[in-house]
Amino acid sequence: MSIQWYPGHMTKARRLIEEAMPKQDVVIEVLDARMPSASENPLVTEIRGRKPCVKVLSKSDLADPVTTKAWIKHLEAFSGGGPVLAIAITQKNATDTRTRIPEACKRLATHPSGPGKTVRAMVVGIPNVGKSTLINTLMDRKVAKVGDEPAVTKSQQLVMLKSGMALSDNPGILWPKIEDADASLRLALGGAMPDNAIDYETVALFGLRHFLARHPNLLIGRYKLKQTPKDEHEALDEIGRRRGCLRAGGVVDLHKASDMFIHDFRDGVFGPVSLEEPDDGFSAPVTA
Repeated sequence: MSIQWYPGHMTKARRLIEEAMPKQDVVIEVLDARMPSASENPLVTEIRGRKPCVKVLSKSDLADPVTTKAWIKHLEAFSGGGPVLAIAITQKNATDTRTRIPEACKRLATHPSGPGKTVRAMVVGIPNVGKSTLINTLMDRKVAKVGDEPAVTKSQQLVMLKSGMALSDNPGILWPKIEDADASLRLALGGAMPDNAIDYETVALFGLRHFLARHPNLLIGRYKLKQTPKDEHEALDEIGRRRGCLRAGGVVDLHKASDMFIHDFRDGVFGPVSLEEPDDGFSAPVTA
């Protein structure tokens, strides 16, 4: 099952990005380091064309570091457009972020640098991926609204960095129809879609299937399971029983158990976990 969410403001946001793109020297696309492929918007690739791009892997402290390094190499080798530099960032290392990203933008800028030359960069990405947090980090003060829910940023805003670089923030946009069902479930698990647009149990079962295949010990340790569950349904039931998510008669409240697992993942309580690896064999996203 593919989860779809494309509210009306995203159509306006796409139009604004298309109108502003010709004036930009560099595009900064923010990706979720836990799922770089799922969070890489094909509309951004289409709109930017041959425009240079800095791919920023946010939340990299929540992703497996070895996998993130592999993704950096993959993104730079298979850019699908103009030249690409990929950088992994965390909120814990703001000084590094404020140095590396402007430097990368200046390296990629198509016009000569020098006095009076302003590098113009546009920050884009899917909802709740960390665009506004990145803007605030680069500015070293709060200028953009930040929240745990998608679609916090509703309009464009322009700020100037101390380095003289002009930076525009844009609302997060998805694409109208996500054909890859697993990609949509990864996005939902990571928080790119509002909770009222997803089915908790479906998303949790998808995430548990991934954990059982690649990280079963993390599940056992977190929820103190006696053994590895045989499948995701048994895992969800056992988590509910272990954590007291019970209704009258001892029946597991699967919605409550699903909510617990999903937010445990989003909060990083399992440690660094990546949901995708470059050699998983992803097909090109469809923008239907």
